[in-house]
Amino acid sequence: MSLLNQLFNRGVFSTRCKTCLNLAISRMKLLQNKRDVQLKQMRKEISQFLQAGQEPIARIRVEHIIREQNIWAAYEILELFCEFVLARVPIIESQKECPPELREAIASIIFSAPRCSDIPDLLHIKNLFTTKYGKEFVSAISELRPDSGVNRTIIEKLSVSAPSGEVKLKVLTDIAEEYNLAWDSSKTAAEFRKNHEDLLGGSKQVGVGAAVSHSPSKNSSNNSSARITEHSIKSMHDKQEHVHVEASIPSNNNSWLITNEIENNNNNVHVKDAKSETIFNPSDILEKARAAIASADRATAAARAAASLVHTNFGSLKLEGESS
Repeated sequence: MSLLNQLFNRGVFSTRCKTCLNLAISRMKLLQNKRDVQLKQMRKEISQFLQAGQEPIARIRVEHIIREQNIWAAYEILELFCEFVLARVPIIESQKECPPELREAIASIIFSAPRCSDIPDLLHIKNLFTTKYGKEFVSAISELRPDSGVNRTIIEKLSVSAPSGEVKLKVLTDIAEEYNLAWDSSKTAAEFRKNHEDLLGGSKQVGVGAAVSHSPSKNSSNNSSARITEHSIKSMHDKQEHVHVEASIPSNNNSWLITNEIENNNNNVHVKDAKSETIFNPSDILEKARAAIASADRATAAARAAASLVHTNFGSLKLEGESS
């Protein structure tokens, strides 16, 4: 019974495979004839765009022509492969493994099946070969492994990548020659040579600039620390000026001299602050900041001495008034 089942399965495979191959061949011939008419019409429209000076529209439409031409060429190769496999169905049926001489034809049909939606018969053929040789055999072909054996031209023609500028320029030039157009291709050639910015991925130049501007560095950290130090010095200056206002009550010549000394010290600190803001060397900024802090400390001490002197003078004046 098992032998009869095997013979029956072989007969079913042979019948179905021949039927699907014949249908695929007939459908591809029909689609090729239909595409011939469409391509002629599309090429004529592009020639009219070139003649009217509407090159931007022609550059867009030519991509569709190239895609249709690639599919037409792929169908032509697949038709030959299907005819070759159809003639070798008895050999395929009698052998358990895929014959080496049929490897390229069978692999190309399996690879093209999901990429040629106009020919559903190729999917049926793929399913038959999956049952015949197993899923691993079909997976190696679908994933284009090194030993897949798929025809390189089929892979190129059924690729979804956009055509290059050279290919588009060549097709436009051929159309202009076909319709005897005096078309200057220099402007279109220059447009195809441009490296247009990828709007989805973002501008590379902007990305690099942003990376440089936001990249952490020692200088930026030192500058930020110097700015913090300068801010603290300025706040200290404000306090010193407040002390200066309180201590600047005129009592005698000594108090005025001390007050002038405080003002000079504050002016020196402000000058150093201005210098430290214009210098971008981290070591110089830190040295200037230390010097400013030291000057601020001296100004603080001088202010305290002036305040104590003023307080002493006012105390002595008060005592003299009471005694008198």
